[in-house]
Parts: sequence; C-alpha cells; structure tokens
Amino acid sequence: MSEVYAARRARLRERCSAGGSPSALISRPANVRYLAGAAPHGAALLLGRNEDLLVCAAPPEDRPYEGRPDESLRQHVLPAPGGDAAVAAAELAVAQDADALAVEEHHLTVARHRALAESAPGVRLADLGTAVEQLRVIKDEEEISLLRIGAEIADQALGELLESILVGRTERHLALELERRLVDHGADGPAFPTSVATGPNSGRRGHRPTDRRVEEGDFLSVCLGATYRGYRCEIGRTFVIGTSPADWQIELYDQVFAAQRAAREALAPGAAFRDVDRAARQVLDSAGHAEGLQPTTGHGVGLEIVEDPQLAPTSMGKLDACVPVTVEPGVHLPGRGGVRIDDTLVVRPEADGGPELLTITTKELLAL
Repeated sequence: MSEVYAARRARLRERCSAGGSPSALISRPANVRYLAGAAPHGAALLLGRNEDLLVCAAPPEDRPYEGRPDESLRQHVLPAPGGDAAVAAAELAVAQDADALAVEEHHLTVARHRALAESAPGVRLADLGTAVEQLRVIKDEEEISLLRIGAEIADQALGELLESILVGRTERHLALELERRLVDHGADGPAFPTSVATGPNSGRRGHRPTDRRVEEGDFLSVCLGATYRGYRCEIGRTFVIGTSPADWQIELYDQVFAAQRAAREALAPGAAFRDVDRAARQVLDSAGHAEGLQPTTGHGVGLEIVEDPQLAPTSMGKLDACVPVTVEPGVHLPGRGGVRIDDTLVVRPEADGGPELLTITTKELLAL
C-alpha cells in the first residue's frame, strides 16, 4: 500500500504546486488517513519541499482498525505531550525553507489558524480548500472491497435481528443489539449512530431510538452501517411487525420503493447529481408527498459516512465511475409513521453491469 499512499500524495502535490504552494499541511483526520494510511489522534501530515512527515502528538498505538502509517513516511513525534501537531508541522515546513503553505482552512478554527501563522513567520498561508476531499471521491478497487466487506457485515447483523423476537422490545434495545452484532461480525464499530424507529416514529431520517416498544402492526424502520478498516457503508430497511400490512402501509411502501428504484437506475457515469435526486423526487411528488421530503436523496460514502457527492436538487456536477453513494429516499407521515429504504451502491458503467449493489438485504415488505 505504500505505493498507493505515495501516489495519492503526489497527486495532491501536483494540485498544490499548480496553486503556487508546493508545501501543504493536512489536519482533517479522514484526509490524513487517506494520504498516510493512518491518522493517530491529533496527527497532522506535512507535504514538505524536501520530505513528507506524519507529525504525531504522541507515539502511534498499534490499533489495526485505525490503520497503519505508510512505512515509507517518516514519523515525527512531538517531544512533549499536549502539543499541537499542526503547529509543529508548520514549524517543520519553515525548517524546509517553505515560502508558502497550503492549509485546510475549513478544518481549522480561527485560533488554530492564528497559531499556525505565528509559528511560521514569513510563510504565506494559502487555502487548500477541499482538494483532498475531491481526490477521495473516486475510490480504487481496494477501497471498494473494504466497503463491500462492511456492507456484508451490516447485512448479516440486520438479517440476524430479523430472525429474533421483536414485539415488546424497545427501539433503544434493538439499536444496541445491532451495534453489538456489527462488532461481533468484524466491524470496527457502527458507521454512525444506529437508528431504529417504530410505529409513528418510523420513516424519520436520523431518528434517535427511544424507549418506545415494538407493537403489532407497527412499521419498523432501521438504518445502520458498519465501519470496516475505516470505510463506512449504510443500509436502511422498513418492515411490518407481526401481521399482514395495512393497505396504507403497502401503498406508501410501494411509492418509496419505486422512488428508490428510479434513483438507483439513474446512477451511471456522467449522470448529473441533481438528475439522480430528481428521479426519486418526481416519483414521490406525483404520489402527493412533495411537502416534507428530505433535502437529499443520497450522498457519497468512504472514510466518512457523508462525503461528496451530494445527490440533491441544487447539486452541481456529474457522477464518475467507482464512486460509492447511498440512495435513501423516505417518507414520514406525522402521527402514522413512514418508510425508508437505503442502499449503498458503486457507480459502474453499463458495460460493467451498471451500478453495483453492496447492501443486498431484501427490499420486499416483510411481516416479521
């Protein structure tokens, strides 16, 4: 993997040099991990004129799930605990005779930016912007394989839960059990706080589990994700508890499923972000759910659970191949409940079979 990380840093250096700042300071943890293989707590990465350095606030601990630093990258550990690795990295840039240093202003507080300027007098600080995040959008096949394993873990955890007795158990209990099962099956941990929503809570985006107990006839919507070697995926499903679904439940489920299918079918290299969103939104608009729809139909995933691109009405840009995204439309009817269906897919050209579905738990409306 050393060659992979070195190639990523080389691509970033080309962008920085084109902007007039051949040296760069990376402080956002996900970006440090992408470029260095690991992001020990508080670490920063210096792309220097003479040498690249992983600057650590303390000696990195051997935690495989947090990644391992690129062996070709020299580590610089601060001599005293409690120091700021980014400030130390700026000082090291001065020692390498840098005259300009690109920094991630969107990740720095005003106070920290001021400290960088004071530690590197005479060095012009430029804004790196989201250059690293843009490099991260298209995944290589190794990254996709990690997402695929994470999706398999999430599918397995969800499948086991569906085989257990659910009536009478609380949303909070079910969420905790799902997160335990994720770890049991090899995940680093949950990709985000697991959402379990029942009855009138079902279908709410980002619902935080409560002590409400599962009842017969409820909609049960579940949204969970696994982190595997730093990479995060997402799956969401909706079921009916204990009985045949009511007519209104079948109708609502079919509408959301049709919207999700339309968006999945729109995923292709060259498709505009907003066109994928529109494919799902039009289905739900025509079904009378225009008001209260969530702001996005999906988003990119990777080292963070929400990455670019955003599949939203105002998003500009087009999809590339090898970009993993979620497709997650939903409808919530206040006081009644609702439906969410969420998959993680990888954009692939038609010649390669079209979008690759990573989360494969059935989307049939099951009565559990």
